[in-house]
Amino acid sequence: MEIDTTHSPFAHLKTIGLKNVTVLEGFWSGRQTINHNTSLKHAYRKLEDSGNFNNLKLAAGSGEGKYRTPVFMDSDIYKWLEAVSYELTNRPDPQLEAMADEAIELLRAAQQDDGYLNSYFQVVEPEKKWQELAMGHEMYCAGHLIEAAVAHHRRPRSGKLRGIACRVADHIDATFGPGKRDAVPGHPEIELALVELSRECGDPRYLRLAGFLVDQRGHGKMIGPTPFNRGSHQDRVPVREAEIAEGHAVRQLYLLAGIADLYLETGDKALLETSERLWQDVTARKMYLTGGLGARGYGEAFGEAYELPSDTAYNETCAAIASMMWNWRMLAATGEARFADGIERALYNGFLSGISLDGQRYFYENPLSSRGGIQRPEWYGCACCPPNVMRTIALLGHTIATTRPDSLQIHQYIASEINADLGEGKQARLRLETRYPWDGKVRIVVEGTPAPPWEIALRIPAWCEAASLETGGKMMDVSGSAGGYARITQAWRAGDTLQLDLRMSPRWGL
Repeated sequence: MEIDTTHSPFAHLKTIGLKNVTVLEGFWSGRQTINHNTSLKHAYRKLEDSGNFNNLKLAAGSGEGKYRTPVFMDSDIYKWLEAVSYELTNRPDPQLEAMADEAIELLRAAQQDDGYLNSYFQVVEPEKKWQELAMGHEMYCAGHLIEAAVAHHRRPRSGKLRGIACRVADHIDATFGPGKRDAVPGHPEIELALVELSRECGDPRYLRLAGFLVDQRGHGKMIGPTPFNRGSHQDRVPVREAEIAEGHAVRQLYLLAGIADLYLETGDKALLETSERLWQDVTARKMYLTGGLGARGYGEAFGEAYELPSDTAYNETCAAIASMMWNWRMLAATGEARFADGIERALYNGFLSGISLDGQRYFYENPLSSRGGIQRPEWYGCACCPPNVMRTIALLGHTIATTRPDSLQIHQYIASEINADLGEGKQARLRLETRYPWDGKVRIVVEGTPAPPWEIALRIPAWCEAASLETGGKMMDVSGSAGGYARITQAWRAGDTLQLDLRMSPRWGL
């Protein structure tokens, strides 16, 4: 999800909006083209064939046949809508535009007068609304709707989808909170979405609601049956007391992303400390070399420390995506390169295996070894991963760079053009030219610059044993910056170049 930390008071780094970054020809532009031209349209057909759209039509009174489960089918549409919104920011497409408008109109027709919107509970078990919080996924679906609405609104486009999402959020806020109902959703997701909705709308109610939902965890307030223990739902201990990452990997990582978001807005150091503790636990004890997370198939869960089998590794694609989301927020909170390193590791290894080169087949789980018989299907009965992959590829430009006053930081080496505000209206424009990851050479051209001296900071990955940087005819050995940033401050002029060489030499281990 695109996050906007421009006005987040405790953000060390300010994010750059997707509309201000253009991915140019290179490794990722081809993936984005396939995502745009093939994957999103393939997904639309699969959402029709699988009954996702018909479920909403049933809720609106216009569908035919029976409801198709699982209960969280709506969320697949929402992630697809979010991906479409990002791709339409990257480049126009009347066909995708029409598909998105049709889906939004369907949501408008299905939404109840009180703002409630969840096709399963509207059609199948209306008497159980908000009674099955452990496994009902109502807030999970609402969170993905909110994320889609924020993405759609930022293009800019009609506020229709944001209006639908705000009515859902207002309904939840009227139902849960201090003096209302206590709640712990079994699948975290809404927390990070509410924080972003608060950023987008400027409404503190959504931020307070996110904080309330986080604070309810670990107090036995999750209702409804579940086949799993409370640790699987991140409800065993209060958030600020958590010492280990446990349970369902995606749930844990989405919660940690939401916790980091809350810190960025509130400055609650206990939340940042929790996120840091669990980051250390995850990266030192529970992460595969690929950045994959979630060793166990049962419960799609983290295992014990160092429980990392290769042939039975689960490594859900959504967990790699959630890891990148969490690391992105921790990078914004701290400015520390280890989080950008974490994004890179997961992006090229734990995530990219989740989609075929033709953009129409997907891995849900990503074992590290195979005895044969493992292939990517076109779709899944539980199709959380495919549209999650699509929104991640579409949003990639957002994770390349950030700013601070009079400083621009490059975190991911993706061929691109970046337009950035360095504060007080000072505009800088850079072009990155690279074949990365096939080649460690990166050429950076200053195309537009404010007058005063300002800094360009380039991440030197922790894996890089030798690196050099040439600018203005001077060659610098920046190997000592591995795991950090090489920083150059000067009065840049249009046409100035930097030539970074991250020497890639294969080696055993890390």
